[in-house]
Amino acid sequence: MDHLNTWIANRTPSIMEVRQELEQTFSKLEYPAVGTPAIFIAPWKGANLIGAGYTLGWSNIWRINVLVIYENQDGKTREVTTTDFVPRIDMHYVIVAPSPDGDFRFLAYGWRLGMSHPRLSAVLYSFAGKTLEPRWKVENLFDGKLNAHHNNVVISYVDRDEYVRETQQGHLPPRHEKTYKLTPEGLQLESEHDIPFGT
Repeated sequence: MDHLNTWIANRTPSIMEVRQELEQTFSKLEYPAVGTPAIFIAPWKGANLIGAGYTLGWSNIWRINVLVIYENQDGKTREVTTTDFVPRIDMHYVIVAPSPDGDFRFLAYGWRLGMSHPRLSAVLYSFAGKTLEPRWKVENLFDGKLNAHHNNVVISYVDRDEYVRETQQGHLPPRHEKTYKLTPEGLQLESEHDIPFGT
């Protein structure tokens, strides 16, 4: 990331500019074969936070990702912290309401390819100015789906063992759906129930 740190230091870039800079850098790589950026910019305490994430892929299954948080203020941008998120998935973000103390919070999530269905992982991060602190996490949910709306996150998935057992008998298992509510401490389970497989 040294190149990006130098490039970004004396500017206030847009999401598109950061994405293009990462894409140009990745285009020079011969190995790994794929470099995919995922960027967010959001206001926080009079500054802008820039999340410059990228996924490096050696194959469809073997992937790693990195997320660098920058703080931009008065035309200057500095690196604040870095995390490697959850390995082997791609990266997506949802910005959620700040904590009562004013900490910046966002949901980072993505999927990795499995032998059949994709597997969902997600982490709720909190940022107080120095480091990213995970406040909630789910990993490797078989055929997982995620929907974030206002202060709620809805996740549905299939139990893998149940899927194998039911499909061997010619049936489809239910999907398990959980609704989480955003609280000062993180995400708290509010309800759970089963829904038909195709939902």
